[in-house]
Amino acid sequence: MKKLVIIGANDFQNQLILKAKALGYETHVFAWEDGAVGKYTADFFYPVSIVEKDEILEKCREIKPSGVCSIGSDLASVTVNYVSEKLGLSCNPTRFTAMQTNKAEMRKAFLNGGVSCPKFIKTGEDFDESLIADFTFPVIVKPTDRSGSRGIMKLDSVDGIADAVRIACGYSFEKKAVVEEFIEGDEYSMETISFNGRHSFLAATKKFTTGAPHFIETGHREPSGLPDDVLERAKDEVFRALDALNVRNSAGHSEFKVDERGNIRIIEIGARMGGDCIGSDLVYLSTGNDFMKMVIDVACGNAPEISEKPDSRAAEIRFLFTLEDVERMKAIPENRLYRVSDIDYSNLGNITDSSTRLGYYIITE
Repeated sequence: MKKLVIIGANDFQNQLILKAKALGYETHVFAWEDGAVGKYTADFFYPVSIVEKDEILEKCREIKPSGVCSIGSDLASVTVNYVSEKLGLSCNPTRFTAMQTNKAEMRKAFLNGGVSCPKFIKTGEDFDESLIADFTFPVIVKPTDRSGSRGIMKLDSVDGIADAVRIACGYSFEKKAVVEEFIEGDEYSMETISFNGRHSFLAATKKFTTGAPHFIETGHREPSGLPDDVLERAKDEVFRALDALNVRNSAGHSEFKVDERGNIRIIEIGARMGGDCIGSDLVYLSTGNDFMKMVIDVACGNAPEISEKPDSRAAEIRFLFTLEDVERMKAIPENRLYRVSDIDYSNLGNITDSSTRLGYYIITE
């Protein structure tokens, strides 16, 4: 039986485990045991932290998998590439890992590749206001190496910026933050798959957030509603950004903004599938393309199967923040509800980032 190693076992990664098993793979899953839903669905589960790259590698030498993969996690993708490269499997080369997972290094790569990028600096807790003396406000402060809206703050002046940097550094694994000029416009993401350096467009997604100061995602919708000409220019810009980051064999989740004049500015790119069920569910529901199977295929060195004439159906995920959100969900006709998550009321009134939302539901039309 073909063997697949999966890094991570939370509820989101569990969808990848189930997909791999449905495709006939024997699944070997590595993750922290706490919250590891995949512990019960994997064929073999190893309670090893996903950051223990060498311990995972040694076990994988025994397993001899066809591929190593994960979805929706920058942290997991570091281990995926490290282990895959050591085993001679398909992956993004590890010498480019920093620019693909660190927002400061990513922006440097964008500048070197001629890709649109806001003015920025990288700093630690020793931040000095003189570093942004020539910046135009507002600015965004964010950790260099985290996702899920953790530690993000928008500021309209220097007031409070030192505290924002301190908070962002506290969330960061490397204890660093990026301060950058705020990009105006509506926010979108582009979902792609790359194989042997060739990028393929799968879908564009409209993003909805709480707005300033923390920009926590409240929902995502496909199709994005972007005009065809803007979408084509966005594809060109995203593909150039993927090249600048040397993304060769992986999913891609590229966040960008479009202003009122149709100008496209890249925010950041994950060399992995988008979280929030964008890659695992919305792409398939809206286009018919099986994104998770593509991730597995690419990890195993096989060309992904992409429809030349994808479907174009409406699919949307909405996140629950309040009791009113829950009541609105209950009013939606059952035939439109594709999935409803468990609802965790423990964070009611205290939602600070994507990980503390109450739950979600996915609707189709």
